[in-house]
Amino acid sequence: MRILMIEDEARIASFVKSGLESEGFLVEHAADGATGLELAVETEPDLIILDLILPRLGGEEVLRRLRGAGKTMPVLVLTAKDAIPDRVANLNAGADDYLVKPFSFSELVARIRARLRVTDQPTSNVLERSGVTLDLTRRVVRVDGRQAELTARELALLETLMRHAGHVLSQSQLLDQVWGYDHDPGSNVVEVYVGYLRRKLRPDLIETVRGAGYRFIDGA
Repeated sequence: MRILMIEDEARIASFVKSGLESEGFLVEHAADGATGLELAVETEPDLIILDLILPRLGGEEVLRRLRGAGKTMPVLVLTAKDAIPDRVANLNAGADDYLVKPFSFSELVARIRARLRVTDQPTSNVLERSGVTLDLTRRVVRVDGRQAELTARELALLETLMRHAGHVLSQSQLLDQVWGYDHDPGSNVVEVYVGYLRRKLRPDLIETVRGAGYRFIDGA
């Protein structure tokens, strides 16, 4: 799947491009709206990630011109503009989804996959490990037959750990995957949220590997 990212902030662009490529996507980047619009029309990517505040041509105008030219590929707006009128205006102009910065990388990937309707991995929307079932479509978690109520961030952390069950993930990796580009490397937020999951699920599900990170137990 080919993704075009139109984003002028180099740090965000590099972070998202690297992360999406590690997920198997082909990513092309444009640093301004005019170049992005030209690439979108010429290459017709499978999905566009579009910032709104761009040099040369604003994201809202890029979106209007794309739809005016009959281009129907999904457009996911990724922006710091979080006011409800901004969201409504862009959705009405033809955006398919809207994600506000700072964002969770796991949520970004989930939204992209939902828009692309990836179906080549039939179990990708339901993860089952060690008595835990995570239904990503319904956002429901069950452990040993009972439902557990998790926040959006707890769900994102659980998904990341379950997708890499049996493997150790470092604090840095979890910060990048769950909290995104806008995080404090010195924060203990991962430790705190692992504690939340242990209390809400089972204490034995997530192992602390001293000096290395955390591992979700890969059991039947």
